[in-house]
Amino acid sequence: MPASTASTDSTDSTDSTDDTAPVLVDREGAVATVTLNRPDSYNALSLELKKALVTALETVAEDTDVRAVVLTGAGRAFCVGQALGEHAEALEADPDHAFDTVALHYSPIVTALATMPKPVVAAVNGACVGAGFGFALACDLRVFAAGATLGTAFSGIGLTCDSGLAATLPRAVGEARARELVLLARNFTPEEATGWGIAGEVVPPEEVATAAARIAAQLAAGPTVAYAESKRLLALGMDRPLVDVLGEEAVGQARCGRTRDHAGAVTAFLNREKPTFNGS
Repeated sequence: MPASTASTDSTDSTDSTDDTAPVLVDREGAVATVTLNRPDSYNALSLELKKALVTALETVAEDTDVRAVVLTGAGRAFCVGQALGEHAEALEADPDHAFDTVALHYSPIVTALATMPKPVVAAVNGACVGAGFGFALACDLRVFAAGATLGTAFSGIGLTCDSGLAATLPRAVGEARARELVLLARNFTPEEATGWGIAGEVVPPEEVATAAARIAAQLAAGPTVAYAESKRLLALGMDRPLVDVLGEEAVGQARCGRTRDHAGAVTAFLNREKPTFNGS
């Protein structure tokens, strides 16, 4: 795959070696920043970029030296969704398989973001539409550039939801608002989105990268196993009976309780000290 991926050595900072790759992965300490890198097309999702993003996310998910991830876009946009020129060519060439990319690429990308055993912060530096918006909602936390254009966009081109939006959007804003945003396909701002319940910090555009890095650094210094269990339990708790959730919480607590992070934090509390977490 053409993705440029971060080294897993012990250096404090690593950089992607090819700044023309469709996806860049840079390491700063325990934080990996994954950047969609087609700025001239507003990071529209070409086949090359989608394949590279699947590989990049799988790589940082498996890298135990990475304890938090930032997802962002190069240039003035986060991601404007599918590259429609390429999609039109796929429709003309083989309409029966033009949408295979949903199962092959979009769904694995969202699954990787949502289930990654470490926190993911979306640094939404500009326009965030369609599948790009789905990616942002699949992340755990978001930082939005004030005034950026957000939208679902699908019905505007005769399509329906993908990239998890049928689940994540109504959970964030409620079913009625989600129907409005999907069916009318109108654009909206981060200021509107946060007012509706899409959690995120809204900052001036020039401060997005810094704010996201600050949050990611805080998370990277936290109890990584506990974060992973919390992600799992919060996702499970959305649609499972209470009795099932209680059982899974017991399993999760026991798993966290066996970590050095928990033992060290209890000792620190008893000694009136600030705990230090090493992620294990």
